[in-house]
Amino acid sequence: MTATARLDLKLDAADKDIVSRAATLLGTTMAGFVRVAAKEKALTLLDSESRVTLSQRDFADFTAALNNAFTPNAALKGALTAAAKVKRA
Repeated sequence: MTATARLDLKLDAADKDIVSRAATLLGTTMAGFVRVAAKEKALTLLDSESRVTLSQRDFADFTAALNNAFTPNAALKGALTAAAKVKRA
């Protein structure tokens, strides 16, 4: 891997010792350990924040709304008529 960006990190002695011991257990450097751990955590967070999770009841309501026939209300009908008039002009 060719490093193209730098991140400086300060740790207190106890945290550094924990990271150092964990890196040693995995047979890697502290920098390598922190790089992999930070990336894994970031990807997990980004993945979870990009999803919408629904309860079973909410999912059933959502799919029912998608599957049932849609009837536009008066406001939508009026907006569609106005938009059609603007388009013709």
